[in-house]
Amino acid sequence: MNRSLIAVMAALSLALGTGSAGALAATSKKKPVSAKKHKPAKVHHHRSASLEDARGLLVQSTSALVQDQITGAALFEKNSNTVVPIASISKLMTAMVALDAKPSLSEVLTVSEEDVDSLKGTHSRLRVGTRLTREEMLNLALMSSENRAASALSRNYPGGREAFVAAMNRKCQALGLADTQFADPTGLTASNVSSARDLAKMVAAAYEYPLIRQFTTATEREVVIAGRPQLFHNTNSLVKSPSWEIGLSKTGYINEAGKCLVMQTWINNKPTIIVLLDSWGKMTRIGDANRIKRWVESAGLAQRPTAG
Repeated sequence: MNRSLIAVMAALSLALGTGSAGALAATSKKKPVSAKKHKPAKVHHHRSASLEDARGLLVQSTSALVQDQITGAALFEKNSNTVVPIASISKLMTAMVALDAKPSLSEVLTVSEEDVDSLKGTHSRLRVGTRLTREEMLNLALMSSENRAASALSRNYPGGREAFVAAMNRKCQALGLADTQFADPTGLTASNVSSARDLAKMVAAAYEYPLIRQFTTATEREVVIAGRPQLFHNTNSLVKSPSWEIGLSKTGYINEAGKCLVMQTWINNKPTIIVLLDSWGKMTRIGDANRIKRWVESAGLAQRPTAG
């Protein structure tokens, strides 16, 4: 079954309310979708993960969800309905709202004093006065989780930041995210909260935006700041791994949220959503993701479609 057909199935599933799915194919830079045509295939749906299946899976994140993107079925879940702070995972909603306004991506925005983090005192390479296009701001907000870029995007929304945050919460309602609310566009406040269940829906919605897929899976980008080129990197090291095929990615961290990671990825040639919240070790969320991938593959919970 080719990716286009899978994407259509996913879109139909979402429209019928049978699961969360993205309607567009992945645009990962590392592994472009093959143009080769395949014969129609029969999809053998996986069984739901049972307690017996999960005995060999150690997930250290406090909340977790592994979900079939097409059917919405949970392959594994741990405290998936618990509402917790989500830190910079918020920037997926920030990007969707910014793009929904259909702004000019070439318009130049300027980082101002209003974009400086006075809550956590976080560092940024985007000094006050930095001028970048809206497209560059969006790229850095998603790929490198630049807070000042996300803040600048919200300030330059019709009606300003207050209207932007209101639009974020309206989109939550439209997507059926009952556990989710936003107080700012960066995620620096612990008032931005959600559950793993809701975030799986949010990832599926964000996956429908080609630019979000592109920017969240880019490994690096060079931008010119104050006349000097500077290289920014993706906060998720897995996007560089040849063993992963990632279609969307976002990390997050503040003390109240712990380390968080959400991804859309292909495992056994099937689209899968992974949500990991409140991890504390430096590499815990990455370790959890790798353990989940091996477990899904070995347990046969995301079977490769077979031609017939």
